[in-house]
Amino acid sequence: QVQLIESGGGLVQAGGSLRLSCAASGRTFRRLSMGWFRQAPGKEREFVAAINLSGGSTYYADSVKGRFTISRDNAKNTVYLQMNSLKPEDTAVYYCGGGYLSGSSVVDHYTYWGQGTQVTVSS
Repeated sequence: QVQLIESGGGLVQAGGSLRLSCAASGRTFRRLSMGWFRQAPGKEREFVAAINLSGGSTYYADSVKGRFTISRDNAKNTVYLQMNSLKPEDTAVYYCGGGYLSGSSVVDHYTYWGQGTQVTVSS
């Protein structure tokens, strides 16, 4: 069993930055592809970014490409999401997920989920 715990969310003005972290328990982190998703009120959970086992390949939704960066530190069992140039439309609860299909943007391909962290971007 893998537990994922997100942190780093908060309130920020448009144009600002935040760095989200997702810490994983257990020894299987290095075998998991990791992803970040977000869910705004009244909307479905949507893909943000994903990273493969080694961290050598990353994938992004078009809406965040060039502004967000996903990375991982396998020694610390942690995946990060650096978010720059934030916009009000980035406001959502952000979730990290772990799965066995590299680079997937599909929610159902992720087996493990964290509880989420709120990101609010004011205009």
